[in-house]
Amino acid sequence: MARTRSFPKSQKKLGGAKTEDGHRVDKVEAVAYLTDKLTNSTAVFLTEYRGLTVHELKELRTGLAKQGTEYKVAKNTLARIAAKQAGFEDLTAMLEGPVALAFAGGDAVVAAKELSEFAKKAPALVVKGALMEGVIYDEAGAKRIASLESREVMLAKAAGMFITPIQQTANVFAATLNNFGAVLASYKDKLAASGDAA
Repeated sequence: MARTRSFPKSQKKLGGAKTEDGHRVDKVEAVAYLTDKLTNSTAVFLTEYRGLTVHELKELRTGLAKQGTEYKVAKNTLARIAAKQAGFEDLTAMLEGPVALAFAGGDAVVAAKELSEFAKKAPALVVKGALMEGVIYDEAGAKRIASLESREVMLAKAAGMFITPIQQTANVFAATLNNFGAVLASYKDKLAASGDAA
């Protein structure tokens, strides 16, 4: 009689810790994190990163981090749930394929420009769309955001617009005072000349 050999059953832990309603804790935390980022970021840019090397991804993350933007690869299922919870259900259509999200913490235009410039160097990076101030933009809209001027440039132009009229007013007063001074000087000279004649 041949003996059959039995193999030990797998002791693999399936799924990890669960919540009361049966969801995995790590996934619930990931959805909460993504929902928070979708609602509290200045802007969110959806990108497809298929074809980028690990080095390119690291370079992109570093460049975006300098601008106050966090670049995260997200599971589409979890990102869809987060988008629905955040009230951006229309965003779910863009969550197809390998998607990474760029969460802008500072100036959204600067983040868009950084992504656009990087896409020129690495054409594998595709900006699929954006979410800014509660409005969802497609790929063309995201490119338009990158073509805007940054907040700093717009503030400098606004300050210039305010300073120009003030500067012009100051110049008018200065010219008036100079003219008045010239009139007084010539009047003084005239008085002095008439005093010498008398």
